[in-house]
Amino acid sequence: MTTAATVAVVLVALLHLYFLVLEMFLWDKPFGRRTFGLTPEFATASKGLAANQGLYNGFLAAGLLWGVSRSAANPANPDGPAIEVFFLACVVVAGVFGALTASRKILWVQALPGAVALALVLLS
Repeated sequence: MTTAATVAVVLVALLHLYFLVLEMFLWDKPFGRRTFGLTPEFATASKGLAANQGLYNGFLAAGLLWGVSRSAANPANPDGPAIEVFFLACVVVAGVFGALTASRKILWVQALPGAVALALVLLS
């Protein structure tokens, strides 16, 4: 895998770890409410759902980092890139779905970085 693809995949993984922190731990805090434009009442009422979303974002990050680690351990082994492609495709699908159902901003914050990383992995 090329260096650019590796860096892109790691950046997407870090972005999803950031989403995990926002959704699991900061959702009802001032920073989290400001980030998502939430009222204190809505943040409190939806905290459990947000934590669930955050957990899923953590799974995406873990899968991406697993793929990178497999690629680094044995560059000739196709498992690493295949794992990365799967999890990046999940990121893109989740981002498009989120843009259609929740906020168009998700397309740019989640789907676009995932699509760029996916393209780099496929081209490497």
